[in-house]
Amino acid sequence: MTGPRILLIVGGGIAAYKSCELIRLIRKGGGEVTCVLTEGGAKFITAMTLAALSENPVHTTLWDLTSEIEMGHIQLSRSADLVVVCPATADLMARMAHGIADDMATTLLLATDKPVLAVPAMNVRMWEHAATQANVRTLIERGVTVLDPDEGAMACGEYGPGRLPEPPAIWAAIRAALGHEAPLAGEAGPDLGASDDLGGLNAGLIHRTTVSDAVFGKAGEGEAPLVSPEGAAAEIPPADLLPSGPPLSQKGMAKAAPPTDAQAINHLVGDTAPPEPAGDMLADLPVADLLTGQGDFEPALPIDGPLTGRHVLITAGPTHEPIDPVRYIANRSSGKQGFAIAGAVAALGARVTLVAGPVHLPTPPGVDRVNVETARDMAEAVKRALPADCAVMVAAVADWRTVDVAAEKMKKRGSAPPALLLTENPDILATVSVSDKRPKLVVGFAAETEKVIEHATEKRRRKGADWIVANDVSGDVMGGEVNAVHIVTGAGVESLPEMPKDQVAMALAERIADALAAK
Repeated sequence: MTGPRILLIVGGGIAAYKSCELIRLIRKGGGEVTCVLTEGGAKFITAMTLAALSENPVHTTLWDLTSEIEMGHIQLSRSADLVVVCPATADLMARMAHGIADDMATTLLLATDKPVLAVPAMNVRMWEHAATQANVRTLIERGVTVLDPDEGAMACGEYGPGRLPEPPAIWAAIRAALGHEAPLAGEAGPDLGASDDLGGLNAGLIHRTTVSDAVFGKAGEGEAPLVSPEGAAAEIPPADLLPSGPPLSQKGMAKAAPPTDAQAINHLVGDTAPPEPAGDMLADLPVADLLTGQGDFEPALPIDGPLTGRHVLITAGPTHEPIDPVRYIANRSSGKQGFAIAGAVAALGARVTLVAGPVHLPTPPGVDRVNVETARDMAEAVKRALPADCAVMVAAVADWRTVDVAAEKMKKRGSAPPALLLTENPDILATVSVSDKRPKLVVGFAAETEKVIEHATEKRRRKGADWIVANDVSGDVMGGEVNAVHIVTGAGVESLPEMPKDQVAMALAERIADALAAK
């Protein structure tokens, strides 16, 4: 096994079931997982399930005679590259902070000399309690990486921070803790080509963190280049067999057919008399304008450009999550920035798939548009559109939807508002970031109202994206014509001045072209 060795401690909480998906992602990424199941965790998930998924024995007790003859818990604590506590309950983190070692999990945590990553999950009041926050600070001071919990609806019915982050986000955090910016062994990393004969269509393998040298600098040493799922560059036909442009007919190959209908051409062919002149027969006939009623021609897109041969997938606009036949949950996104980016990358030669939420905007020239309404519709359309060289997730996807959609319009019930039970929508950006068909460059967007760069930096790490384009939407950006964005990457932050959204789009398109062309 060439990937990382993860020691996964599964704590006792309802979120323990998500550890199954996390194991699948780690192994899919080429890692090896050994599980430790606490007594509380065993109330929610079985050791047999974890053993089947990890294909390794599951450790549940200190009192295993066979293992402890050789001090198995000490060896176990030292054999991993990273110890992950997921879910980390309030009780488990309190025992970690106070050095209590009364079971297999806490004994391992006290004995290990490896980095530790804790992923909290608990009730919102428990998370916000001063004791828990003090324990978190203590763990961080001692070098433990503690992820922030997600905010959302709890199993107990309350709402707020305390939800376990989704497995793709946890997997991204594991990779970050191990210092992996590029995909780990076994992860899908589509090939950019390996032959020097194809010029711009084969710019060579790039690092996921490599972007415009002029803005972000060179990739760091030790970063692994992207590879195809088979671990090698895809076979490319010789350059002389590749078309250099659109297929065109060859001149000089057409042959005229002999005329067969004498009446149709108003004369005979051969040794007969020449055709009769038409004279003034056509003089009085009206001349029809064949372009009457037709719209203006669209300007032709360039045949060759820096993105020629690339497929760029873009999402734009809001999503509408129906409550009943009349009402829905939505946001203020107009889709203008996403549509502008689609037009810009198409103008640079890319093949563009635009997955658009419910907006009334014209489709940019050269763009294939897929209209959707809900977040689940958008997630499915994105999945069908892959693979792509680059994914730019601009859409403002609704975080929540109602569990049930009323078949009829909901009526007022006196002074009591209707009770809406919400559930979380799929995380499209995080899903694309860990997909088998992951694009070479994944770009997310962050619409913030405070701490814009700080929140965007955290979102990039949590979602596993290569770039996050962040903007402050506290003004009239949503629906407006101008924007000011910050491009957050692994190499730093570039802040662009306020400018029209089409200029922002072209600036991003040029940087995308630079990143995909970098060797």
